[in-house]
Amino acid sequence: MLAQGGTVADACRRIGVTEQSYYRWRKEYGGLKMDQARRMKELEKENARLRRAVSDLTLDKLILQEAARGNF
Repeated sequence: MLAQGGTVADACRRIGVTEQSYYRWRKEYGGLKMDQARRMKELEKENARLRRAVSDLTLDKLILQEAARGNF
């Protein structure tokens, strides 16, 4: 829409987002192609999954250390 000479406000209104969202998305994904943006999203999801796994394992380790000391 912007490439056809439309304004940012018109484009945002047409797709149903606020101008703040548009500028936030442009700041985050501005220089990326569509496949690069998809890949980045996939990597972010994988990163979040791995962080949860590490935190679960860390918690399990702490519980086992407490149990080994006899603090129950």
